[in-house]
Amino acid sequence: MLTSDERAVLVDVRTEGEWRTIGVPDASDLARDVVFDEWVTPAGPNPRFLDQLVEAGLAPGDERPVVFLCRSGQRSIGAARAATAAGLGPSYNVLEGFEGAQGFSGLRDVEGWKVRGLPTTTYDETAR
Repeated sequence: MLTSDERAVLVDVRTEGEWRTIGVPDASDLARDVVFDEWVTPAGPNPRFLDQLVEAGLAPGDERPVVFLCRSGQRSIGAARAATAAGLGPSYNVLEGFEGAQGFSGLRDVEGWKVRGLPTTTYDETAR
């Protein structure tokens, strides 16, 4: 979807700490930026989550596909549901997330954006 619809937006809903230490998806080959909007902050649920999506250029009713990504596909489900309820989207969840579930070794090395070899980069605070 991100490659087939130029209107599609990728939203990374992990924490800023995760962005800094693990890396972020790189959508520069698609000539677009990733939106960084924490679904949950260190203090708890982000009360400004939906407002921040609107500030990033999404608008209720604009029918732009919104693809949500977190570490393993769990937080992004809630984010996609909230966005849909607010009229954003259609909204989608990246099922395996950025790192995916833990394998037998305890490492997150069996699925996810990174394991699938999709582009990643370091987090740029000015992009937020």
